[in-house]
Amino acid sequence: MKLRALFTALAVAVAAPAAGDETCQSPYMPKLVGQEDYIYVWTLGIEGVGDGSDKLVTVGANPARDDYGKVVASASVGGRHEAHHGGLSDDRRHLWLGGLDTSAIFIFDVASDPGRPKLVKTIDDFPEATGGVVGPHGFYALPGRMLISALSNAEDWGGRTALVEYSNAGEFIRTIWMPKDAPYGYDARVNANLNRLLTSSFTGHANYMRKLPELMGDAEAMKNFGNEVVVWDYHARKPLQTLEIPGAPLEIRWALGPRNDYAFIEAALTGELWGVFRKDDGTFEAEKVADIGPRDQQPLLAVDISISSDDRFLFVDTFMDGKVRVFDIQNPRRPKVIYERKIGAQVNMVSQSWDGKRIYFTSSLLANWDGVGGNDEQFLRAFTWDGKKLTPTFDLDFREAGLGRPHLMRFGQEGFWAKSRPASSGALASRE
Repeated sequence: MKLRALFTALAVAVAAPAAGDETCQSPYMPKLVGQEDYIYVWTLGIEGVGDGSDKLVTVGANPARDDYGKVVASASVGGRHEAHHGGLSDDRRHLWLGGLDTSAIFIFDVASDPGRPKLVKTIDDFPEATGGVVGPHGFYALPGRMLISALSNAEDWGGRTALVEYSNAGEFIRTIWMPKDAPYGYDARVNANLNRLLTSSFTGHANYMRKLPELMGDAEAMKNFGNEVVVWDYHARKPLQTLEIPGAPLEIRWALGPRNDYAFIEAALTGELWGVFRKDDGTFEAEKVADIGPRDQQPLLAVDISISSDDRFLFVDTFMDGKVRVFDIQNPRRPKVIYERKIGAQVNMVSQSWDGKRIYFTSSLLANWDGVGGNDEQFLRAFTWDGKKLTPTFDLDFREAGLGRPHLMRFGQEGFWAKSRPASSGALASRE
């Protein structure tokens, strides 16, 4: 098959999940606004590379320290679970990490020794506890609990799925199935000022874990991707509206200004940027606001977005060409590309510091899809951003280091919890 045809098939078949950064964290969690000391990288194991297991890799991120750009620690969880997304608890003391294949959840203590996170709990009965939910994907901190957006179910392994809530101690609370007219799940983000929760769409385990050639040859399976964004009453956990956004709407990024009442979402399969805007009557509307890259170069497979804390810039990663494009979003209905840069042969995730001065990229999409263009490089790459261009600072080759495929990034800082930050009610205690 020609390479272009392969790309087209991939864009239709998969828009693999990606995750977020400091500016997309829950409003119920304290922000890390100063210089981060560490980047925690949730990494997929590769058979024959290192120990072959999924692992949490800690990388030095502070240029004033001797460990800058180096691996500080690596904690394997044993086996390959399709390491993917995760999130910090509302007190930032614990990092929850999920496996899309096995549905295992690993909870790390990142407060006791920020440079060397410690696994303190493993949840290995997620489908049984939740009534058949599969594929824990997004982990979003709520007061005293974790909101988990999932991708699939144990009945048919398709896209019908749910939101799930656990206590900070790792105990199941409840399952909230997605509405019948929008059964798919992916991301979940809260605007606390508006009492609104947005959820987006992807596909089920039967699709996202298949080999690409198999999926390409299955016409029916190719139809099983979501095209909806649901608007919820957050406190009541009640769906209010279903908005149509074709092409697998993935990452949701609410504008952060207290008077801004809109969000951005990338449609992975169509290469479009959409806005969800609040209307005068309090309801919401979805509007396409820009193409991500030239139409004649599609499909580029838009996989991750990151909004700056001042609502000026939106970084958008496209996997196929390995590029990031920076949009000026000061007019949210008319974003404009002001900068673009090729990060690598492939690029997936983008994370930025709260002050917007440091930007990080990782390369892995899903284990079965990485390297489709012929170059399966695996990296963490760091840059500074001055509002006009990206300047490289360090580059860590994860394959060469025997680590695997780097995916999710979260930040840590020495002494963060010494600043009069009490633990959340019901939080896990670290195991000795």
